[in-house]
Amino acid sequence: MKKIIAILLLIAAALTVFSSCTASKTDWAYIEDKGTLKIGVTIFKPMNYTDEDGNWTGFETEFAQKVSEKLGVKAEFVTIEWSKKVIELQSKSIDCIWNGMTVTEELKGQIDMSDSYMNNWQVAVIRKADAEKYTTLESMDGAKTVAESKSAGEKAIQADEHLKKSYTSVDAQSKALMEIKAGTADVAIIDYVMAIASVGENTDFSDLMIVNDLQLSYEEYAIGFRKDSPETLKKVNAAIKELIEEGTLNEIAEKYGVAEQLISNQKG
Repeated sequence: MKKIIAILLLIAAALTVFSSCTASKTDWAYIEDKGTLKIGVTIFKPMNYTDEDGNWTGFETEFAQKVSEKLGVKAEFVTIEWSKKVIELQSKSIDCIWNGMTVTEELKGQIDMSDSYMNNWQVAVIRKADAEKYTTLESMDGAKTVAESKSAGEKAIQADEHLKKSYTSVDAQSKALMEIKAGTADVAIIDYVMAIASVGENTDFSDLMIVNDLQLSYEEYAIGFRKDSPETLKKVNAAIKELIEEGTLNEIAEKYGVAEQLISNQKG
């Protein structure tokens, strides 16, 4: 009986030590040990999307791959539901959110954020057939509006008395465009960087257009990490700085038509 008690005590002590070591492991050590950086994304042209062979591509994709190379880990892309991005991060289903994520005070309270690297704003997308009907926010009063749940587009709609009257959320910006194309919604509020790559001539949404001279909620993009990850942030920010100084980040941005939005390219 004494031997059994002794063994149990040893097991308990070992579990305590193991638990203590696990708790004290930093977030960067966790990422480095497994050798991968799991990146939470949605389909979002020109940031993250798949090519004809099913391979991930886009500005954020190549950006993340270059940073991961500098960190000595492999970039692994995981499709998430945008409204659950913080939950996915906290549960360690992913290690970061890297998908044109807008910096907000609410998110700052929930996660750590890298240095901002890109400017963006929200725009209204409509059917070309409605070009004369929807020209201002006032003209959209009562129109069926749509945006991605928990997105900057949704916040812009909820902040406007005209747009919020008949609003429906979807789980991806690409689905917001599909709603407009299908005629089940009239106005989609989405990121400018996505709109310029997704609508108009030679796209899948050639019958859609961006409303001219209508810009909502200017914002900045950053990468989101778990709370209290100072070492991870330091390494990622240093890698981003190197990519800027090398000119690599600008080359990737030019490839996908978003170089003008890079903060590092802003004058003054």
